[in-house]
Amino acid sequence: MGFLSDLRREFIARPDAYKSEIVFKWPDTNIRRRSQVTVEQDEVAVFFRDGTVRGTLQPGVSTLDSSEIPFLGDLVDSVTGGNYFKTELYFVSTREFPNLPFGGMVDNVIDPETQLAVGLRVYGDYSLKVAAPDMLIVNLVGTRDLLSNDQITDWMRDQLLKVFRQAVVSHIGARSWPILGIAARNAEIEQEVIEGASSVLGTYGLKVGRMGNFVISIKPDDEEALKKYRRDVQYTKLAGSFQAAAAGEAVEGIGEGAAKGGGSGAAAVIGAGLGLGAGMVAPVAAQRACPTCGAMNAAASKFCSNCGHALS
Repeated sequence: MGFLSDLRREFIARPDAYKSEIVFKWPDTNIRRRSQVTVEQDEVAVFFRDGTVRGTLQPGVSTLDSSEIPFLGDLVDSVTGGNYFKTELYFVSTREFPNLPFGGMVDNVIDPETQLAVGLRVYGDYSLKVAAPDMLIVNLVGTRDLLSNDQITDWMRDQLLKVFRQAVVSHIGARSWPILGIAARNAEIEQEVIEGASSVLGTYGLKVGRMGNFVISIKPDDEEALKKYRRDVQYTKLAGSFQAAAAGEAVEGIGEGAAKGGGSGAAAVIGAGLGLGAGMVAPVAAQRACPTCGAMNAAASKFCSNCGHALS
């Protein structure tokens, strides 16, 4: 066992089982002088001690000797007579990690078109890349023995949602983007998120390479409310006035009731609407248009209240 332990200390490389990890920490903090460190093409080795990064090794095979690698002089363990380096060694992947899921509830946003509060959700995926391994170790990993991919990507997802809330939601109000049809803005929103995330993630040595399958969705109830609002507005414009639109809806409701219920119940409703039951006059029966100017007048009027023309 002693021979195998010494052999492991003399040849240092990321184990195959951890090739997919963004960050892998070498388990020993006492590294034998003149050990060989193998750094793969898609990673760098970071030497960390007392809260600071002391140096990095680029891809290749290096022999750990302070005479060949100057920064190792700061890591010499004098207690061992200079035979060991005292350091925490991290292997950090520099390749792009694609297809990472992103999304969740954003917030209730005021729709500029209707002034209704609408619940927004966002879903998609993104790619993650380590831009500055030394900053990642100092500001995010610290001295933890293990920081899994899930912990890093969960943190990333939270940051992206914060950027979406702060940047994109403010643009919805400032630029008066209607919530219905916001999918047409997806490309612009994606760019906003990437740019906003850069300033936040840059401190931690991370960046978003790209975003894909970006979808902004609305709660079903909120979507139906927005659609109904639009229908009501268009109906009112076509009818000429709010009263006329309301009258049309009343007639439509009576028709639906008659179709569903039939019989005396529906007849009573229709009779009441026509003023035959309780003396009430439905809006449609209570008005008629002037043939000259088109203004609406009470059914009993003989002359138009707008132009004075006789009503036939």
